[in-house]
Amino acid sequence: MISERYNAYRVMWILVLYDLPTETKVNIRESNLFRKRLLDNGFSLFQFSMYIRQCPSRENAEVYILRIKSILPKAGKVAIMCITDKQFASIEIFFARNKEMPPSPHQQLELF
Repeated sequence: MISERYNAYRVMWILVLYDLPTETKVNIRESNLFRKRLLDNGFSLFQFSMYIRQCPSRENAEVYILRIKSILPKAGKVAIMCITDKQFASIEIFFARNKEMPPSPHQQLELF
């Protein structure tokens, strides 16, 4: 059933947070490459050094988590967190004390 398929407890958000060194040209290149690969895999900038991606299921999220693990840079810290759509909807975002709404999910089409 479609309603079960897009249930707020089934849809997942992957959050990738990172702190990579940028002291040398090699570090900068690796940091930029990691960021580019996140973008190539459908992630969007949420905050500085934090990218997010919505996935229709936990199984789909696991695929992207494995992809992230395969592109980890040699140096620095990377954290990968997976939360439900329901949890993501409860995020309170403030910009200069003004409350903002979390980003709306993109419509993701699946082809079989």
